[in-house]
Amino acid sequence: MVGMSGKLGNGEGSIYPYKNGFAAYAWVTKPDGKRARKYVYGKTRDVVHGKWIKLHAEAKSGPVVTRHRTLAAFLTYWLDSIVKPNLAPLSYVSYEGYVRLYIAPHLGRKRLDKLSVRDVREWLTTLAITCQCCAQGKDAKRSVDRRKCCAVGECCESFPSRRVIQGSRDALRAALTHAVTEEEIGKNVASLVKVPKPRRRRIKPWSVAEAGQFLTDAAARDDNLLAAWVLVLTLGLRRGEVLGLTWESVDFEAGVLYIDHQIQRAGRQILHRETKTEDSDDFLPLPALCLKALRMRRAQQFGDQQAAGELWQDVHGLVFTTKYGTPIEPGNLTRMFALRARRISLRAIPLRNTRHTCSSLLVALKVHPKVAQRILRHSQIAMTMEVYAEASEEQVRDAIGKLSDAMGGTG
Repeated sequence: MVGMSGKLGNGEGSIYPYKNGFAAYAWVTKPDGKRARKYVYGKTRDVVHGKWIKLHAEAKSGPVVTRHRTLAAFLTYWLDSIVKPNLAPLSYVSYEGYVRLYIAPHLGRKRLDKLSVRDVREWLTTLAITCQCCAQGKDAKRSVDRRKCCAVGECCESFPSRRVIQGSRDALRAALTHAVTEEEIGKNVASLVKVPKPRRRRIKPWSVAEAGQFLTDAAARDDNLLAAWVLVLTLGLRRGEVLGLTWESVDFEAGVLYIDHQIQRAGRQILHRETKTEDSDDFLPLPALCLKALRMRRAQQFGDQQAAGELWQDVHGLVFTTKYGTPIEPGNLTRMFALRARRISLRAIPLRNTRHTCSSLLVALKVHPKVAQRILRHSQIAMTMEVYAEASEEQVRDAIGKLSDAMGGTG
């Protein structure tokens, strides 16, 4: 109870005049375990007393932060102390980019505890109509004769995509989730703001005939990446999984492939690291076509190693390497795939879209349904049989016959 003198109870602190109003304090325990004074302010004694009562209750329930950081300061701490040591390198690169380019420039100066749902909503609205060429100074960095945007007074309207806006909101939400966990704030305001999900482009996957034409051309040219295209198209392997394969992962006798590593580009580094989770690690049976393609690849790589001599640098025992044994840049594999498709006038599809062609090719290769079920990760054999029932027998025979001839009679 506050007396006429403005005093609080013994050990509670006191209300006293401060600038154009009043102030009071209470002793609290900070998150680091140390004791310190926490101050509250207001225009009247009653307002300050109400704030003090609330502060006192907070001090009894747990640690209290005495100085609130700006959002920029907290995000720096979160990236360096939480994300970098505990998450995958690619996650750090992604989060750091969103923070540096899209979050900090707009919201960085705001106090972490004062950030509101309205602030986040207005930030996302502003971000959607902010030309990033201007905001990031891209035009100013170009040579004078190549400038085309703000540097010459004509905005090119390079606005962020829906995917960038969603990624920025998700990065802020992840950071604020940690702030809630550390009891620096009471609620995650970013999770209360909805953003429209980016629309996915629906791309028709290659047919068996198109995939067969692609592989036939690669085999006829003795393409050093033929085995990579075969694994991508018949086993549905992802780009990073294919590039991360080592010869230790291939069991030619048992006819299986063990997927436990991947190649990733993280900032300026190319990393050979384990797959994301143990669930990603898997034994996959290898159809005859895959086994033959891998044997051909082993012979090609031996030739490359002999030609490179002392310049050979393969330290991981990778299946797919450059001519000097170094890992293949993930982006380069995507470009090589597009180049080879364009060379034979095939309809362009993204490399990742090849996973949808996998099931049809397994039918075409006459892979046993139980083996196909294992490769496709179908829980029920009935799902696999549905895929088998949809295949066009005539188209299948024609496409695979040509591929077989190109690879020297492999069925």
